[in-house]
Amino acid sequence: MNKSRSAKWQRRLIQPPRAVIDIGSNTVRMVIYEGTGRAPEVVWNEKVAARLGRDLSNSGRIPQEAWDEALAALARYSLIISDLGVEDVQTVATAAARDAENGGEFLQAVAKLGLTPRLLSGEEEACASAMGALGAFPGAQGVVADLGGGSLELVSIADNDCREASSLRLGTLRLPALRAEGPEAFESAVHEQLASVGWAAAHTGPMYMVGGTWRALAAYAMRYIDYPLTDPHGFSLLPDDARRLAKELVAADPEKLIDISGISPMRANYLPDAAALLCPLLDEIGPDELVFSSWGLREGLLYSRLEPGQMQADPLLAGVTAYAAPRDASITEATLLAAWTVDLADGDGTLNERLRLAAAQLSGALQRVEPNLRDSHAIEWSLGKRWIDLDARGRAMICAALFGSMGRTELPERLRVLASDDDLREGVTWGLGFRLARRLGGGSRMSLTTSALKRKKKSLVLRLDESRAALAIYPATRDFEILAEWLNLKPKIKIGSFAVSELSEEEE
Repeated sequence: MNKSRSAKWQRRLIQPPRAVIDIGSNTVRMVIYEGTGRAPEVVWNEKVAARLGRDLSNSGRIPQEAWDEALAALARYSLIISDLGVEDVQTVATAAARDAENGGEFLQAVAKLGLTPRLLSGEEEACASAMGALGAFPGAQGVVADLGGGSLELVSIADNDCREASSLRLGTLRLPALRAEGPEAFESAVHEQLASVGWAAAHTGPMYMVGGTWRALAAYAMRYIDYPLTDPHGFSLLPDDARRLAKELVAADPEKLIDISGISPMRANYLPDAAALLCPLLDEIGPDELVFSSWGLREGLLYSRLEPGQMQADPLLAGVTAYAAPRDASITEATLLAAWTVDLADGDGTLNERLRLAAAQLSGALQRVEPNLRDSHAIEWSLGKRWIDLDARGRAMICAALFGSMGRTELPERLRVLASDDDLREGVTWGLGFRLARRLGGGSRMSLTTSALKRKKKSLVLRLDESRAALAIYPATRDFEILAEWLNLKPKIKIGSFAVSELSEEEE
């Protein structure tokens, strides 16, 4: 990479782009990522439903039509990554190329396009998908179930590593032939294959659902319960609820499923078969819950290349920094803001501190948005954007904080489905504190390092160095009073010689 391009990526605080081309049994897809190594962001996502594995159950070969369609797409991808100057490219092939009689010939044709395809074994495919789940859910323990077109990968995970792994011929393109034999024969065939993975039931914890068809099932469930979020990533279901929904989907009309947001025509056709597979899968594995993941094989390939220190980085904070910093909201400023408002934090500090820091940085970015757009951006950034390792509760608290940073205490009603009243109240408190910090002196380092905000038993104390006394007038005093009133505390402003070491000695 030339020096000018390298400097460009440094200025943007992101890594150079990297691409993963995934030659699957259903689709041939290219995804280009930017952002940090720990929280890569998709900037290009293109696929062609070539269905290379559609005849595996009959002829055992890649059909010519699918062959031609896939190669045409791959030729296009090769040109795009070349034109965009993407130098970090991984091209991998899975079940269709692995199992087809002419799979080797197909990969030779792919290589002639200038790509370097790597054929993954079933175990390698399973572990790559598992690493994607581990990257998306730090500390995850349980079983990953990656449902593709040609195979179902099952792998146990713990301690940021893959344990047992198996690849079963239960992909969505193979299921129709199995179901054609009747419900009893289908369940018998599935249980027979699942019998080879008896290890899975011994791993307690969630089952992490990877793959587009599982995410389509999550979209159906979210619509069914009127869930206030749209992204299926991180959505969870209890086994009994999943089983009930699966039994409904088994007999569903694919044409009607297309009307549900998040379910493409292709996935709609596969959903009844996947639902039929889910019930015996739940019987054999017995997970505590189902957790749906947008990260899978492609993200796992990226995550597995990180250094141990990079793997341990917080993906939420990494993602927020990559998103907010180009919007003139640095992590340094956010850290200073979070430190200034630390006495407003309540509840579980360990659990909430990362949320408060993320909210502080996003609130900084929100201040650079036109006032008439801030409401919509606050909702979109907190509830709509895909953040990694951020649950529904955390999204709601960050949204509450962003509204608070605009001086708003009335919140969108849907937040109450996602978090408790106490959690939402704390989020608003953070935001009101962020607003006061910026109102006091523009959020400048000088104003925040020569002042302090302390919550006492009956009062809220704002202490300023005498050199900053001119800041303690309207409108800053009004925002201070609003915050104190919100906390049911009496506002007190103290002006004098300022030293951080003296703050703990201050008497109320």
